[in-house]
Amino acid sequence: MAELGKLNKLMVKHVMNMGATLDGGQLGDVLLPRRHMPDSLQPGSEIEVFIYLDTDDHPIATTETPKVMVGQCAYLKVVDVNKIGAFLDWGLPKDLLLPFAEQAKPLRPGMNKVVHVYIDKASKRITASARLDKHLLEENVSAGDGQGPFKPGDAFNVLFCGRSDLGYKAVINNTHLGLLHHSDALQNIMIGMSKKAYIKSISPEGKINLTLHIPNKQQLGDLAEQILAELQAGNGVSFLTDKSSPEEIRLKWHVSKGSYKKAIGALYKQRKIEILKDKIRLIE
Repeated sequence: MAELGKLNKLMVKHVMNMGATLDGGQLGDVLLPRRHMPDSLQPGSEIEVFIYLDTDDHPIATTETPKVMVGQCAYLKVVDVNKIGAFLDWGLPKDLLLPFAEQAKPLRPGMNKVVHVYIDKASKRITASARLDKHLLEENVSAGDGQGPFKPGDAFNVLFCGRSDLGYKAVINNTHLGLLHHSDALQNIMIGMSKKAYIKSISPEGKINLTLHIPNKQQLGDLAEQILAELQAGNGVSFLTDKSSPEEIRLKWHVSKGSYKKAIGALYKQRKIEILKDKIRLIE
């Protein structure tokens, strides 16, 4: 069954000078313009295409892949604003509409925004929304069965979409919203950045907390080796101790204070360093 706003494998019905007619099922015949046709295309063959609506709201196919599809989120640039809303560059000739009603704040050309793409029920058109909380879940539940799809330790490429007093909001799996607290942001975070993150915890209310780094024994071992190598390459002394601030540790090693303390603790137990009040020192 052909779906609007997604990739589909469709059968070729006819090949003409202007393009090919594809069998779009319930969407009817779908035109694939000549400029997107491979030379080898013949009636009866199949081709993978993306289906969207042309300026007359007729389904049209392209072999180009847009920057975002229905059901996904992306960080897109505003190219125009008129009386009905903003228009976004999503990689296709016809720009993507972001209606005023789906904007949290007014937008101007040149700005970028994280949006969710869906099919508007009233117009049946592919539409963008910057009101992510209307379309994505903010608790650890599934849309269908109510069961929580995530557990601590799960890894995802998240899309950072906003800031709050507590930290940075992020899109998880195109379905949920989570929060990376400032204390777990071990590097500079930019809106629109896509980065690997982990589920740190699920609150009793179902809120999803994220972290950029979940230390395990191997990771702590790697950090300990890096600390040891720096001591050996220098003068054998570091003034970064277990009493140093989390900010100092994060700036130097891009890890939490807890991870750093565990790493130097491991070196101390191996009798490779001694931990003094204001420094750690290599034991020769």
